[in-house]
Amino acid sequence: MDVERYRVKENQKVKLGDFATRRDVDVDKNEVKEDWMPANLSKMAELQEKLFAEDQYSVLVVFQAMDAAGKDGAIKHVMSGFNPQGVHVSSFKVPSGEENDHDYLWRIHKQTPRRGEIGIFNRSHYEDVIVARVHDLVEKSQIPPELVTEAIWEQRYRQIRDFERHLAENGTCILKFFLHVSKDEQRERLLDRINKPEKNWKFSAGDTYERQHWDEYMQAYEKMLRETSTESAPWYVLPADNKWYTRFLVSEVILNKLKELDLHYPALSQEDAAEMEKAKSVLEADAAKEGKE
Repeated sequence: MDVERYRVKENQKVKLGDFATRRDVDVDKNEVKEDWMPANLSKMAELQEKLFAEDQYSVLVVFQAMDAAGKDGAIKHVMSGFNPQGVHVSSFKVPSGEENDHDYLWRIHKQTPRRGEIGIFNRSHYEDVIVARVHDLVEKSQIPPELVTEAIWEQRYRQIRDFERHLAENGTCILKFFLHVSKDEQRERLLDRINKPEKNWKFSAGDTYERQHWDEYMQAYEKMLRETSTESAPWYVLPADNKWYTRFLVSEVILNKLKELDLHYPALSQEDAAEMEKAKSVLEADAAKEGKE
């Protein structure tokens, strides 16, 4: 699958209306779900083990989207093949009092993955140039008033680019996914949460409130995508109206990145190899002794 078609090039002007929200490649749903997706998950699991063993790189996967676009489902399905000991999922809600007493990237940096790990951000630092921009939240923040100028958003885009470049230059591979759901599909999914009792727990009245600001959100996302998609931390705008297709694309992008890292199990030193041979001799001797008994 050519996933580069969904990648936002650096400095590319973005109009979300030009990006598909539904599957735009002729692939068979059953074949993807029954063959291609399981194969990807299996390969990803093998490479994750090498990532963990090599202990040099880390991988950060960022998900952003409108409500009901399928972030939780994508994380659940795509990450199901990984060893959970090497994966950490962080969900960023409304900042706490302590978090508000620091810069907006403070709580983000604390959750970045360690070497050998895969970190998943379900929402992220991008809330501070999306929700904060749509609702002018910086006006109500504890930022000194003289710093809240018309240039604050351009400053934040630069700060985010610098932050992600810093991570990349220290061994963190960054992949960012914007799940592009249509307004009509979002409405149907929100109604589904209301009409099906087993999904009522997912419903939030705030979702319908935020939907009223759809156009403002689209403008904020377009600006964000243009300003923060870089060579070392690219954005992928993925069609999100067909969940199975979205999940497959996410797996393709992650698998491609893991392959690109050329991961290997670490070679043993001569000292470690000698110790291993000693241990082997002891265990084989034990086995022979037990066999005689």
